[in-house]
Amino acid sequence: MTGPLLYLTGEYPRATDTFIQREVAALRAQGLVVMTASIRRTGPEHLVGEEQITEAAQTFHVLEAAKNPLHLACAKLRLLRHPRRFFRAFALAWRTAPGGFRNWLWQMFYFAEAIMLADHMQRHGVRHLHNHIAKASCTVAMLASELSGIPYSFTLHGPDIFFAPEHWRLDQKIARARFVACISEFCRAQAMIFSERALWDKLHIVHCGIDPARYDPAPRQGPPHLTFVGRLAAVKGIPVLLEALSFLRTEFPELRVTLIGDGPERARLEQDAADLGLSDIVEFAGYRSQSEVAEALKDTDALVLPSFAEGVPVVLMEAMAAGRPVITTSVAGVPELVEDGKSGCLVPPGDALKLAEAIRGVLSDPERRATMGRAGRAKVVEEFDIGKEAVWLGRLFEIYAEGATHPGKRP
Repeated sequence: MTGPLLYLTGEYPRATDTFIQREVAALRAQGLVVMTASIRRTGPEHLVGEEQITEAAQTFHVLEAAKNPLHLACAKLRLLRHPRRFFRAFALAWRTAPGGFRNWLWQMFYFAEAIMLADHMQRHGVRHLHNHIAKASCTVAMLASELSGIPYSFTLHGPDIFFAPEHWRLDQKIARARFVACISEFCRAQAMIFSERALWDKLHIVHCGIDPARYDPAPRQGPPHLTFVGRLAAVKGIPVLLEALSFLRTEFPELRVTLIGDGPERARLEQDAADLGLSDIVEFAGYRSQSEVAEALKDTDALVLPSFAEGVPVVLMEAMAAGRPVITTSVAGVPELVEDGKSGCLVPPGDALKLAEAIRGVLSDPERRATMGRAGRAKVVEEFDIGKEAVWLGRLFEIYAEGATHPGKRP
């Protein structure tokens, strides 16, 4: 790359999306100049470490800039120096707006944000724009690319984008992007459904990853302890976990469970735990920094993630790197990371009895836990090391900047 790369997402940095922060750091370690932009300013509850506070301070916040009428007017005037490009972008915004007045109005908001982002990129000499999460922020990225003439790419995660691909015009985003980084084989297959066959060669698999060296697979002793890490939201299936724990309460009287994270369902989940008589064993710990999560994984026997829908959860990689077995659901790309019976247990989503059975099997057999932990760490080191994945992603930026094509699905 002969100039800076700009990373964009809806909120950056954010406690629930630390994998993006790690990816940015890994690309910078290769020598790439990576600037960051966020549609919204992240709330203080998400800035849970010095790294995130530093990143937030040097991130351009698009919505804040667009709310200033003078800044927006000046940016628009600068972009109107190329009127054909400006009105072509406006026509694209019009064509890709979902039906209905309310959706059209949101599209106009996205276009205003794209004006600010395009102007910011041009003034800072950005050569390529990369977006994470293919919903609203990717709409802004697509329009900003058309306004500025700066190419863009994006990382496709799922699963929520696959619930409404027509609404978010995933077809247009894929068609107009230089390339798409899909986080799993499952994700790439979904992208193939919503794109022309001629575009499939630019759908590459780039795993989200972690730094395995950051996680110490140390042995643990003490009463049984389970950990959940994630947003306290309906999609994570925590009521199913609480129900499963109610089945195990008498069998494991010393069991402790720590829920790390926060979200809209917290108050209701705390009440659910109380109603099931679990308040004395379930701790709601709130958000924790990356280093605090790494420490917490040392003091757990297994990580439980009973989600109804996922991409490829980074928290599973973290637990596996720490040498801990994982108990999770067989959804989307999860089986590409977790091998049932080898590095963890896969259960049907929403089945509390099966989840309880899997937890019982893991907690009852220390030797099995150790074997699963070793297998899980080996899998992450081989296929989900952020250093290796960032090298591949960096190479994709270079290949497409040079005008080459067909670099392959994986390196």
